[in-house]
Amino acid sequence: MMFFGSMHPDWQILLPHCEPLLNKIELALENREFVPSKETVMRAFVRPPRDIKVAIFGQDPYPGHGDATGLAFSIPRLKKKIPASLRNIYTELHSDLDIPPASHGDLTAWVDQGVALVNRSLTFTQGFPSISLWEEFTNEVARVLGSSQIIGVFWGKDAQQLSHYFPKDQRIISAHPSPLSAYRGFFGSKPFSRINQLLEINGREIVDWRLT
Repeated sequence: MMFFGSMHPDWQILLPHCEPLLNKIELALENREFVPSKETVMRAFVRPPRDIKVAIFGQDPYPGHGDATGLAFSIPRLKKKIPASLRNIYTELHSDLDIPPASHGDLTAWVDQGVALVNRSLTFTQGFPSISLWEEFTNEVARVLGSSQIIGVFWGKDAQQLSHYFPKDQRIISAHPSPLSAYRGFFGSKPFSRINQLLEINGREIVDWRLT
């Protein structure tokens, strides 16, 4: 089946018990329309977990046509309209580190520096409870990452369900950056500078959050 086989071999070694679960999820989605494309659902897991130093958890993929990429909050580089949540992330990045908003929404440069962008649900289907479908798998992902001195960033209530897998001094928790909740604690939370401070404490290279 595609989902388990799409993960980096090191993920497969760490999560062998998840293969039947992922096969079950794949079958449940077989006759449904969902985003992102089947080939990119597991994109957050194509790199080895040893390369990850920060994990940012979101809620679920963008529902807009062609927006979801398999990386939380990221969109294809050529997409001109940046989703509201990502615009708010850029606003907070500018406020926090004085980095101007990027002209595109491709966050791959962050991933290249060891930032995993993982949604609580890896797919979105209109009118279908996708988060409950993926809950067990993303629990296991958080368990693995939380035991590896990785910084966990949890944006929104769904993501916050995973925070207990991470040591208290390695957690950054706030409201989701969506327009509905950004003013309830996301704006002003300074996650980017806080991540870099923790990375320095951990003796790891900080993230250059600029997107060119």
